[in-house]
Amino acid sequence: MTATQRTEVATLIEPGTVKMERLLPGPVERAWSYLTESDKRAKWLAGGEFDLRVGGDIRLEFDNSRLPNDEAGLAKHPGTGIHTFTGKVTRLETNRVLAHTWLWGDTETEVAYELTPKGKDVLLTIVHRRLTNEVAKNVLGGWDVHTGILADLLHNVPPRPFWTTHDRLAPEYAARA
Repeated sequence: MTATQRTEVATLIEPGTVKMERLLPGPVERAWSYLTESDKRAKWLAGGEFDLRVGGDIRLEFDNSRLPNDEAGLAKHPGTGIHTFTGKVTRLETNRVLAHTWLWGDTETEVAYELTPKGKDVLLTIVHRRLTNEVAKNVLGGWDVHTGILADLLHNVPPRPFWTTHDRLAPEYAARA
């Protein structure tokens, strides 16, 4: 499927800011739990504890080899290991908005997840700000793949393989960044 055929794609909305929208099955409380609970978040993005209060610490522990994968993807990306990022909660509205800083190298980025009910579904909008141009190129495809896995999990279908999907989408996003 090409980018013009896909309706849910990450976009660069301004320099250093990426936006991803994906429609998920509801209810909102279920989607919220996959944003805020470490064990559920680890299935689609990254584990790590969040102190759910404004000013609370967050810890994201990425281990993409433990996400849904296939043998081909894992063979191309062996031993990527755990990558840890930290930050602080900057906004919290239970079942609606979670925002936090995300220290990426020397750059303090900020990501906001917003959940909006749409009938029986929930629109997840992610806006990731203050990215360098190089990081933004990688983040575009990353948010697409990670939220796609989340949608698969919430739809109770076998989740797409992380690395194979990421490798397929990377050139598409690089061409648009």
